[in-house]
Amino acid sequence: MGTHSPYLFIVALLLATFASEAQNKVQQKLPEKTRILFVLDGSGSMEAVWEGNQSRMEVAKKILTRLVDSLRNSQNLELALRVYGHRFSRQANNCTDSYLEVPFGPKNHNTMLTKLKEIKPRGNTPITYSLQQAANDFPATTGYRNILILITDGIESCGGDPCATSLEFQRKGIFLRPFIIGLGLDGGKALECMGLYIDSQNATTFNQVLNQSIQTTFAKTTVSVELLDGSGRATESNINISFINANTGNSAFEFVHYRDKQGKPDSVQLDPVISYDMIVNSLPTIVLKQVNIINGQHNVITIAVPQGNLVIRNEGRGNPFNTIVRQKGKAEILNQQGSGETYRYLAGDYVVESLTFPRRIFHVTVAPDKLSSVTIPSPGTVNINTIVPGFGSLFEIMDDGSERWVCRLDEQKSFHNYNLLPGRYRIAFRAKDAPGSKYTGVKTFSVTTGKNTMVNVFN
Repeated sequence: MGTHSPYLFIVALLLATFASEAQNKVQQKLPEKTRILFVLDGSGSMEAVWEGNQSRMEVAKKILTRLVDSLRNSQNLELALRVYGHRFSRQANNCTDSYLEVPFGPKNHNTMLTKLKEIKPRGNTPITYSLQQAANDFPATTGYRNILILITDGIESCGGDPCATSLEFQRKGIFLRPFIIGLGLDGGKALECMGLYIDSQNATTFNQVLNQSIQTTFAKTTVSVELLDGSGRATESNINISFINANTGNSAFEFVHYRDKQGKPDSVQLDPVISYDMIVNSLPTIVLKQVNIINGQHNVITIAVPQGNLVIRNEGRGNPFNTIVRQKGKAEILNQQGSGETYRYLAGDYVVESLTFPRRIFHVTVAPDKLSSVTIPSPGTVNINTIVPGFGSLFEIMDDGSERWVCRLDEQKSFHNYNLLPGRYRIAFRAKDAPGSKYTGVKTFSVTTGKNTMVNVFN
C-alpha cells in the first residue's frame, strides 16, 4: 500500500486540478467586447425641417457626431455605420439602396465623422433590405455583443417585413434586440416589433434617447434569485433556472441555483439589452413573463417554490416499474418516475398512475418539506394455458363486481405469462378454429403477491 500511495496522491491531485480548470472553462459570462452598428435613414424625408431651421438629417448627424466623438476612448468597443436611401433619388425607387459606409474596425471614429458630413438624404426607406445586409456587417468572430441602433423618420417603403427579419436574426444570434429611434415618426409603433422602439419628437429627446440606448448597452445588470420554501424562508436551491429572451423565445442564460455556506445565493450578470422571461424548472415549472429587471443595478427576484418529496415504493421484492405523474385536473404528463425513486414536486395535489399490469391510479398530496409516498403491491405470476392459439382478453374484476379490460391475449400463442397485481381476474377466450362464439371459454381466477398461479382455460 505504501508503494502506491504517492502515485494515488498525484493522480487525485491531477484530477482535482483538471476538475477546477474545467469548471472555470464552463463559467458563463457576457462577452467583454461590444460592436455597435448605427443604421441611419438617408431617405428623402430626412430633409424635412424638424427643429428651428435644421432638418432631421442635420440634427441626426450633429448628435451622432457628438456621440461617436465621445466614444473614442471606450475600451472594447467597435463602431460601424450603414446608411440607406442616400445614393439614389426617390424617383429611382431603388429598394437596394443601402451601403455599409464605415465597417467595423479599431479607431475608425474619424472615418465615421467624415462620412456623416457627406451624407445627403435622397431616396426610399428599405429597412428590411438594410437589416438583411446588416447581418453581414458584423464579423463572424466570437467574443462580441452585437448591437444595432436604427435611426429613422419613416417606416418600410419597399414592401419588406422588418419585424420578421429582425426576429430571424435575433434568433440566429447575429445581433441582440435592436434599438429603433423614431425621429418625429408618425406610425412608429409599427416598428415596435423589431426591438425596443423609442420615440423622439425633437432634437432634445433624440439626444436623450440615443444616449439612453448607449447607456443601456453598457449598464452592468446583475440578478440574484431567492427561492422560498413552504414557510417563506429563502432556503430552496439546486434548481435549474432559465432566463429566456422574451422576444425570441431562445434561452439567454441557464444556471443551477446555488447558495454559499451562509445561505446566500450568488449573483449572475445578464445582458441589459434583452428583456427576459424566467423559468424555474421545478416540477411543475414556474414561468414568469417579462421579469422586471432594472438595468444598471443589482436585482433580487423572489419566487415561492414550496416543495416536498414523493417516493414510489414497491411492496416486497417485486419487479421495478414506472409511474406517470400528473397534476390533479391536468391531462399532460408531468413526470415519469420509477419505483424506488424520490422526486421533489411543488406542494399540491397529484395523480400517480402506475405502469403495472394492470395499471393503478393513486391520488396524493405533496406537502412542503414533507415526504409523501405511494406504495404499489408486488405482483404474482400467472401462466395461462389456452391449449391452442385464438382470440381473447384479460379482465380485472373490481370490488363492485364490474369488469375492467386489462389486455388482449396474443393470438399467435397458446401459452401466456403475466406479472399481475393481486386481485381477481377473468379470461374470455375462443380458439381460432372454433365454429362459433358459443365456444368461448371463460375462466375466473385470483392472483396473490409472490405466488405462481396456473390457469387452464378449458379445464
